[in-house]
Amino acid sequence: MKEEKTTPLRQRMIEDMKIRGLCEKTQQGHIRCVKHFASFLGRSPDTATPDDLRSYQLQMTKDGVSATTFNVRIISLRFFFGVTCGREEMKRYMQFHRQPRKLPVVLSVEEVAKLLASVPGPGLKYRAALGISYGAGLRASEVCNLKVRDIDSQRMLIHVEQGKGSKDRQAMLSPSLLEVLRQYWRESRPEGWLFPGKPKISPLSSRQWNRAFMAAKE
Repeated sequence: MKEEKTTPLRQRMIEDMKIRGLCEKTQQGHIRCVKHFASFLGRSPDTATPDDLRSYQLQMTKDGVSATTFNVRIISLRFFFGVTCGREEMKRYMQFHRQPRKLPVVLSVEEVAKLLASVPGPGLKYRAALGISYGAGLRASEVCNLKVRDIDSQRMLIHVEQGKGSKDRQAMLSPSLLEVLRQYWRESRPEGWLFPGKPKISPLSSRQWNRAFMAAKE
């Protein structure tokens, strides 16, 4: 497979993102969005004009791009032009799409219990992982990155390191959830990662968590 060449412009953008402490996933997303814009433009993206930006946004609208995707691309382009290119004035020509507000789906206690009872095996790992999500309000990525030491049974707390916004926080640990975790620990005896993946030196991935969730829903 032919390796893609990193241009000086892309390298500069990568360096700008690293300087600002953006995580690897965010960096990859920004690069992907700017690459998409360059493909539309047919030339180097730093040569774009306000009319080019207008045409790009119109094309995304015609293509039926979701508000989420539209806004993610705009955020990336705002960084690219404002930081990497030093063309702050280009931000004036980029608009965000309003996203319709939807009420979250809240499951009843009975529905949550039924969902957890349907979590596939073998063992209790996925049941415990989904139980933390619903019982303590943790995101999938936060659950996957938990370590055994993060469960504080003395103070009935769960320590979440580098959660949303790269901030540490604490979540309440209920007695019923603690009992599920103790059953899981007695069964699997995890060390390091609370929910190890494959290989065990790595944590469970969010994709694996989602697969277990979708299987339980069916």
